Amino acid sequence: MKKILLSIGFVVFSLNTLSKDLPEMVIGEENISPGINLIFEGAIKDDVSPAYKFGEESVSDIHLEVLSTWNESAPMGSTQGGFVAYLDVNAKILNENNGRYKNIKLLPHLNMSDNLHYALNIKLPGKREDLYTVIFTIKPPKPGDLGLHFDWREEVNPFLIKEHTFVYKNLDFYSIAEASRR
Repeated sequence: MKKILLSIGFVVFSLNTLSKDLPEMVIGEENISPGINLIFEGAIKDDVSPAYKFGEESVSDIHLEVLSTWNESAPMGSTQGGFVAYLDVNAKILNENNGRYKNIKLLPHLNMSDNLHYALNIKLPGKREDLYTVIFTIKPPKPGDLGLHFDWREEVNPFLIKEHTFVYKNLDFYSIAEASRR
């Protein structure tokens, strides 16, 4: 009887541990100037506070994310692996089956695994089993939202980044949308 209870306990513990470390779907990875890594992910919806701003977990399908970090090519003074703040990060999620779409703005988040990143809980514009195209647009901060010292303007750019658009097609979010963290 003790062996059976220990086995059941181990399975429950393992499932509980796995549910907290569920994988994220890497949609794509890009590098942009000046020395910024971007990782686009579809993750399992989560409890993010305040929910009215970051999306209610109970009515969402996925947690769409963009991780933005400085890389080894970043300008002097940038912390390699550090969060790149003040980006204007948007996504258009297009249902390839029915043509419906949703435009969203990804907002800064903080958690224990990714630390600072841009993300939002969202309801997909269609069925979970449909295929989707996601168009990410990464824009510089609006004028006046980020000050740029003389040395940055002279040695790097008179701006933080140029606008970039990345398109990822035939994305299957079904397994991520069906998963739960708790």
